[in-house]
Amino acid sequence: MIDLILENGKVVSHHKVSNTDIAIKNGKILKIGNLSKEKSKERFNASGLHILPGVFDTQVHFREPGNTKKEDLKSGSFAAVAGGVTSVFDMPNNKPSITTKSLFTKKLAMANNRMVCNYAFYFGAEKDNIAEIKKVEKLRGCCGVKVFVGSSTGTLLVSNHKDIQNIMKNTKKMISFHSEDEDLLNIRKKYIKNRQPRSHQVWRNVETAMKSTKNLIKSANITKKKIHILHITTADEVKLLLRNRKYVTFEVTPQHLVLSSPDCYKKIGTYAQMNPPIRGNKHRAYLRKTLKEGKIDVIGSDHAPHLKSEKNKSYPNSPSGMPGVQTLLPILLNEVSKKTISIMDVVKMTSFNPRKIFKIKNKGLIKVGFDADITIVDLNKERKVLNKDMKSKCGWSPFHGKKLIGWPIGTIVNGEKVFWNNKIIKNVYGKPIEFN
Repeated sequence: MIDLILENGKVVSHHKVSNTDIAIKNGKILKIGNLSKEKSKERFNASGLHILPGVFDTQVHFREPGNTKKEDLKSGSFAAVAGGVTSVFDMPNNKPSITTKSLFTKKLAMANNRMVCNYAFYFGAEKDNIAEIKKVEKLRGCCGVKVFVGSSTGTLLVSNHKDIQNIMKNTKKMISFHSEDEDLLNIRKKYIKNRQPRSHQVWRNVETAMKSTKNLIKSANITKKKIHILHITTADEVKLLLRNRKYVTFEVTPQHLVLSSPDCYKKIGTYAQMNPPIRGNKHRAYLRKTLKEGKIDVIGSDHAPHLKSEKNKSYPNSPSGMPGVQTLLPILLNEVSKKTISIMDVVKMTSFNPRKIFKIKNKGLIKVGFDADITIVDLNKERKVLNKDMKSKCGWSPFHGKKLIGWPIGTIVNGEKVFWNNKIIKNVYGKPIEFN
């Protein structure tokens, strides 16, 4: 007996949309096609809805261990599934930073039977922990190695490019980078102006990002190692990256596609503060052009929640980062409504490409035998982003009050409904993601 049939929906892949049915049994996709004559415990009529492969958010900070007042693995996973995200990659800049096998396996244990989405964790690189990287890189639930080239939240930092090349030579896993040049960040601290959050982008200027990204591309070419660069913010970097595709893929956040300076700093002040910063309209326009041309590899939210009491501190005592896992997909669906991108482009950047880049096993496609991770969306649903609806412990969104067209309405993880009728379903849990 089939567990669930999704019928009459528009099933979306990275290159086509088909009217077909999907049968789910024991957490897997059992059949695809006309299933009107099949018997099933449950049927869902998806007429007028689009069915996507489960959405990945490849960059979140769920703050556990160490900062669970802001967020924890459980609350972060609630925000994820409420936003149609079925799988997340969580970052290692915790307290303590996840830099040993022992800390990594402890974090996996913290997620077990608590997170409602699937999960994988990044391992934090230090210049001298290569032996520890080797111990974890084959573990289920390890999505890759994270290197902070410029300092951000937490203590992780590897700013010397000889050390970075050494890490590149010694790991088989994907390495993802926070790309800002540490020396330049230190030199430019004089541009920080008290009580002026707008000075954040002056301090962490285009050159701090560009210099680092240039060096990373050079190191990848020298070592012939595939790398992934996170939250790209500048037109200059995009132009350079598009000329250097052999070993490098890159990611952009929704906030860098829709927010720009000075408006966002005027409107929401320190709530717009993040690393790398929200930049001027010239850079946003170029990122949007690249989005429209289908040349951005991945969209990841960089969900980095802080409490309002922390964000209300005056700059620069306010922390950098904003939540985003719950709004990642709605922001992209809104771009579909504006015809900036197609629904196939959304699938490409949030499931097909992550699967390919990170070598994810059995996920990222609607295909017989694959895990039944599915996101159901209504492209015509219109509503506002409201702080009160945010499942994150921080309780706010930089997009509060923004009207969006296109919303997720159902999230299925490993064949089980986890978000349905606007509610989180209790006692259904995600699993650690496996990689090839």
